[in-house]
Amino acid sequence: MRQCDRILLVSVIAVLAVAAWGQAASQHLLTRDEIKKVMPSEFFYDGQKAPTQLRNAVGFQLQNGKLILAALVDASGYSTAVQQKYQGMLICEAKLRIGGTELSPGEYGFGFTKEGKFVVMNVANEDALIVPYETDAKLQRPVPLKMIEDGPGYKLYAGRRWVEIKPE
Repeated sequence: MRQCDRILLVSVIAVLAVAAWGQAASQHLLTRDEIKKVMPSEFFYDGQKAPTQLRNAVGFQLQNGKLILAALVDASGYSTAVQQKYQGMLICEAKLRIGGTELSPGEYGFGFTKEGKFVVMNVANEDALIVPYETDAKLQRPVPLKMIEDGPGYKLYAGRRWVEIKPE
């Protein structure tokens, strides 16, 4: 191999390594393709499994590569009482602040209640976090679930209702 070929090869490898490192190190909302790769098709909660709704799935990746995922689930097999507060699943690989309250890494169910609360429950259906949610009456096109960037954090929307999520 000639000297100039070696230099070119080393340069290409260096550029590719820097590009790969830059992509892995950026905090960002997950794309539809990224979500498809990591979102579980079912979620275990309170002794049952519920299918996740990939079309209503969102998430973000932190600079260290940790993921935060949320999706609506089909909770039709659950009791009416559970269905009223369990609408989705939340998987966090890092500590979060939701509505100003700390949530440890884990797998949780979540829901927006009629009483104005965002409730996060552990897999045994025990409340892990309860915070008030906000309502955005001016939102043009509410959808079942979406996430938007908001400064250093994110807003998780269910229709017009939302909570602030910040990584710690």
